[in-house]
Amino acid sequence: MMIACGALIASSWAQARRATQEGGIHPMQTLTDIRTVAPALEKYAQGSVAELWKRPGLSLRDRSIVTLAALVARNHTVEMPYYMNLALDNGVKPREISEIITHLAFYSGWANAVSAGAVAKDVFSQRKIGGDQLPPASPAPLPLDKDAEAKRAAGVQQISETSLPDSCSTRPMFCFEICGCVQTWHRVTEV
Repeated sequence: MMIACGALIASSWAQARRATQEGGIHPMQTLTDIRTVAPALEKYAQGSVAELWKRPGLSLRDRSIVTLAALVARNHTVEMPYYMNLALDNGVKPREISEIITHLAFYSGWANAVSAGAVAKDVFSQRKIGGDQLPPASPAPLPLDKDAEAKRAAGVQQISETSLPDSCSTRPMFCFEICGCVQTWHRVTEV
């Protein structure tokens, strides 16, 4: 696990170096470098983080899922390649990683999910994971039956013109909420 933590740190530094070279920022290169600035961080990377993954409360697979979800939600793309590979090694299926990313698009932001998708694309490519191992997109909705829709609209219009009180002559679907026309509400929903 210590090697894994070291690899994570090295990966983070390499990606940060590429991202910051243009700005003149020079990230640290080794654990020795980090020790000169934050000795405790270097110690945690070699000890506490490794120990965290050994705790009995969650399986390695479950820890991988939770960690990926947190990284996607916080848009921590620098750490994602390492943890996606670790997740795959810990038994998380490619389709599950795809579903995690898709699910989190609605809870942590579309941009975070798209960024995670770009990372997953590279990880999947390196591991030769193809589309056959991913979940299909939801089926396309059925086509609209134009004749049935026209009949439904005509029925709603007829009811609203002939049987609603004047106060409910517009927007019959909301009649119950606005003026309490219970009978009208039932008639409109039956059409």
